Amino acid sequence: MRCRPLRMPVLLLGVGLAATACSSSSSPPRATTRTTTHTPAASQKPSAAASTAGTVVSTGTATVAGKPTTVLTNSQGYTLYYFIPDTPTQAACTAAVKTPTGVSCTTIWPPLELASGTPKTAASLHGALTAASDGNGSQVEYQGHPLYRYSGDSAPGQANGEGILGKWYVATPSLTSAAGSNPPASSSSTSTTGSGGHGAY
Repeated sequence: MRCRPLRMPVLLLGVGLAATACSSSSSPPRATTRTTTHTPAASQKPSAAASTAGTVVSTGTATVAGKPTTVLTNSQGYTLYYFIPDTPTQAACTAAVKTPTGVSCTTIWPPLELASGTPKTAASLHGALTAASDGNGSQVEYQGHPLYRYSGDSAPGQANGEGILGKWYVATPSLTSAAGSNPPASSSSTSTTGSGGHGAY
Protein backbone atom coordinates (compact mmCIF):
# COMPACT_ATOMS: atom_id res chain seq x y z
CA MET A 1 0.00 0.00 0.00
CA ARG A 2 2.92 2.37 0.56
CA CYS A 3 4.23 1.86 -2.99
CA ARG A 4 1.05 3.04 -4.80
CA PRO A 5 1.18 6.69 -3.70
CA LEU A 6 4.74 6.94 -4.98
CA ARG A 7 3.89 5.64 -8.47
CA MET A 8 1.22 8.27 -9.20
CA PRO A 9 3.53 11.28 -8.94
CA VAL A 10 6.11 9.44 -11.06
CA LEU A 11 3.53 8.78 -13.77
CA LEU A 12 2.22 12.34 -13.68
CA LEU A 13 5.76 13.66 -13.84
CA GLY A 14 6.45 11.45 -16.88
CA VAL A 15 3.30 12.66 -18.63
CA GLY A 16 4.20 16.26 -17.83
CA LEU A 17 7.67 15.84 -19.31
CA ALA A 18 6.25 14.20 -22.43
CA ALA A 19 3.76 17.05 -22.89
CA THR A 20 6.53 19.60 -22.47
CA ALA A 21 8.72 17.79 -24.99
CA CYS A 22 5.87 17.61 -27.54
CA SER A 23 4.98 21.28 -27.19
CA SER A 24 8.61 22.38 -27.53
CA SER A 25 9.20 20.23 -30.64
CA SER A 26 6.13 21.61 -32.41
CA SER A 27 7.17 25.28 -32.05
CA PRO A 28 9.71 26.62 -34.60
CA PRO A 29 13.23 27.31 -33.31
CA ARG A 30 13.83 30.98 -32.60
CA ALA A 31 17.01 30.96 -34.66
CA THR A 32 15.06 30.53 -37.94
CA THR A 33 13.00 33.67 -37.33
CA ARG A 34 16.17 35.77 -37.09
CA THR A 35 17.44 34.83 -40.55
CA THR A 36 14.48 36.15 -42.57
CA THR A 37 15.54 39.81 -42.64
CA HIS A 38 16.50 41.39 -46.02
CA THR A 39 18.64 44.38 -46.94
CA PRO A 40 16.37 47.32 -47.87
CA ALA A 41 16.43 48.20 -51.58
CA ALA A 42 17.22 51.81 -50.71
CA SER A 43 20.59 50.80 -49.28
CA GLN A 44 21.70 49.05 -52.47
CA LYS A 45 24.08 50.87 -54.82
CA PRO A 46 22.62 52.09 -58.15
CA SER A 47 23.59 50.08 -61.20
CA ALA A 48 26.04 51.39 -63.79
CA ALA A 49 23.20 51.60 -66.30
CA ALA A 50 21.22 53.87 -63.99
CA SER A 51 24.16 56.24 -63.55
CA THR A 52 24.40 56.83 -67.31
CA ALA A 53 20.67 57.20 -67.91
CA GLY A 54 19.86 59.87 -70.47
CA THR A 55 23.10 59.50 -72.43
CA VAL A 56 22.45 59.87 -76.15
CA VAL A 57 25.89 59.91 -77.74
CA SER A 58 29.03 58.11 -76.63
CA THR A 59 32.09 56.65 -78.31
CA GLY A 60 33.08 53.11 -79.16
CA THR A 61 35.27 51.13 -81.50
CA ALA A 62 34.10 49.89 -84.87
CA THR A 63 35.93 48.17 -87.70
CA VAL A 64 36.06 50.69 -90.55
CA ALA A 65 37.81 49.64 -93.77
CA GLY A 66 39.43 46.79 -91.86
CA LYS A 67 40.83 49.00 -89.09
CA PRO A 68 39.61 49.59 -85.51
CA THR A 69 38.31 53.17 -85.42
CA THR A 70 36.88 55.33 -82.63
CA VAL A 71 33.35 56.27 -83.68
CA LEU A 72 30.34 58.01 -82.23
CA THR A 73 27.69 55.61 -80.97
CA ASN A 74 24.16 55.75 -79.63
CA SER A 75 23.30 54.63 -76.09
CA GLN A 76 23.13 50.99 -77.25
CA GLY A 77 26.63 51.15 -78.71
CA TYR A 78 25.62 51.20 -82.39
CA THR A 79 27.73 53.22 -84.83
CA LEU A 80 26.39 56.62 -85.87
CA TYR A 81 26.66 58.12 -89.35
CA TYR A 82 26.31 61.44 -91.15
CA PHE A 83 24.94 62.14 -94.65
CA ILE A 84 26.85 64.51 -96.96
CA PRO A 85 23.74 66.24 -98.46
CA ASP A 86 22.42 67.22 -94.99
CA THR A 87 22.74 70.74 -93.59
CA PRO A 88 22.46 71.85 -89.94
CA THR A 89 18.90 73.01 -90.57
CA GLN A 90 17.62 70.44 -93.07
CA ALA A 91 17.98 66.66 -93.21
CA ALA A 92 18.08 65.28 -96.74
CA CYS A 93 17.09 61.83 -95.44
CA THR A 94 13.52 61.97 -94.12
CA ALA A 95 10.49 59.67 -94.01
CA ALA A 96 9.16 61.42 -97.11
CA VAL A 97 12.23 60.49 -99.17
CA LYS A 98 11.77 57.10 -100.81
CA THR A 99 14.25 54.71 -102.38
CA PRO A 100 13.57 53.34 -105.89
CA THR A 101 11.99 50.34 -104.20
CA GLY A 102 9.60 52.54 -102.21
CA VAL A 103 11.31 52.15 -98.83
CA SER A 104 11.55 55.26 -96.66
CA CYS A 105 15.05 56.63 -96.22
CA THR A 106 14.60 56.77 -92.45
CA THR A 107 13.66 53.09 -92.37
CA ILE A 108 17.14 52.28 -93.63
CA TRP A 109 18.86 55.16 -91.82
CA PRO A 110 16.92 55.82 -88.56
CA PRO A 111 17.65 59.35 -87.31
CA LEU A 112 18.99 59.80 -83.79
CA GLU A 113 16.12 61.73 -82.24
CA LEU A 114 15.77 63.41 -78.87
CA ALA A 115 12.45 63.31 -77.02
CA SER A 116 13.15 66.41 -74.94
CA GLY A 117 15.89 68.51 -73.40
CA THR A 118 19.43 68.60 -74.76
CA PRO A 119 21.61 65.70 -75.89
CA LYS A 120 24.11 64.33 -73.41
CA THR A 121 27.33 62.44 -73.77
CA ALA A 122 29.32 60.04 -71.62
CA ALA A 123 32.47 60.68 -73.64
CA SER A 124 34.89 63.56 -74.02
CA LEU A 125 34.01 65.16 -77.36
CA HIS A 126 35.81 68.23 -78.63
CA GLY A 127 32.93 69.10 -80.99
CA ALA A 128 29.48 70.55 -80.32
CA LEU A 129 26.57 68.21 -79.61
CA THR A 130 23.21 69.83 -80.33
CA ALA A 131 19.68 69.04 -81.51
CA ALA A 132 17.71 70.67 -84.31
CA SER A 133 14.28 70.38 -85.91
CA ASP A 134 15.37 69.45 -89.41
CA GLY A 135 12.53 67.39 -90.84
CA ASN A 136 13.00 64.35 -88.59
CA GLY A 137 11.74 65.83 -85.36
CA SER A 138 14.41 66.93 -82.90
CA GLN A 139 17.44 65.22 -84.40
CA VAL A 140 20.76 65.04 -82.60
CA GLU A 141 23.61 66.72 -84.47
CA TYR A 142 27.35 66.64 -83.99
CA GLN A 143 29.25 69.62 -85.36
CA GLY A 144 26.09 70.52 -87.31
CA HIS A 145 25.81 67.05 -88.88
CA PRO A 146 22.48 65.24 -88.22
CA LEU A 147 23.25 61.74 -86.91
CA TYR A 148 21.76 58.42 -88.04
CA ARG A 149 22.07 54.73 -87.35
CA TYR A 150 22.29 52.19 -90.18
CA SER A 151 19.76 49.34 -90.27
CA GLY A 152 22.40 47.13 -91.85
CA ASP A 153 24.40 47.08 -88.59
CA SER A 154 23.15 44.21 -86.47
CA ALA A 155 25.47 44.70 -83.50
CA PRO A 156 27.71 47.30 -81.86
CA GLY A 157 31.16 47.54 -83.43
CA GLN A 158 29.91 47.25 -87.01
CA ALA A 159 30.19 49.98 -89.64
CA ASN A 160 28.51 48.43 -92.68
CA GLY A 161 27.13 51.80 -93.80
CA GLU A 162 30.54 53.39 -94.35
CA GLY A 163 30.92 54.80 -97.87
CA ILE A 164 27.47 53.91 -99.25
CA LEU A 165 26.95 55.95 -102.42
CA GLY A 166 29.97 57.99 -101.42
CA LYS A 167 27.59 60.01 -99.22
CA TRP A 168 27.18 58.08 -95.96
CA TYR A 169 30.09 58.00 -93.53
CA VAL A 170 30.87 56.98 -89.98
CA ALA A 171 30.77 59.90 -87.54
CA THR A 172 33.96 60.20 -85.52
CA PRO A 173 34.90 62.53 -82.64
CA SER A 174 37.22 64.42 -85.05
CA LEU A 175 34.37 65.27 -87.43
CA THR A 176 34.62 68.95 -88.34
CA SER A 177 31.76 71.39 -88.73
CA ALA A 178 29.24 70.87 -91.49
CA ALA A 179 30.74 73.76 -93.44
CA GLY A 180 34.23 72.25 -93.36
CA SER A 181 35.85 69.43 -95.29
CA ASN A 182 35.12 66.01 -93.84
CA PRO A 183 37.13 63.14 -95.26
CA PRO A 184 35.58 59.74 -94.60
CA ALA A 185 36.78 57.63 -91.69
CA SER A 186 37.98 55.00 -94.18
CA SER A 187 40.90 55.68 -96.51
CA SER A 188 38.78 54.80 -99.54
CA SER A 189 35.90 56.98 -100.69
CA THR A 190 34.55 54.62 -103.34
CA SER A 191 30.82 54.09 -103.49
CA THR A 192 29.35 50.87 -102.22
CA THR A 193 25.91 49.47 -101.68
CA GLY A 194 26.95 48.11 -98.29
CA SER A 195 26.00 44.77 -96.80
CA GLY A 196 22.34 45.77 -96.68
CA GLY A 197 22.10 46.28 -100.46
CA HIS A 198 19.64 49.17 -100.13
CA GLY A 199 20.03 50.71 -103.59
CA ALA A 200 19.93 54.52 -103.46
CA TYR A 201 20.12 54.71 -99.71
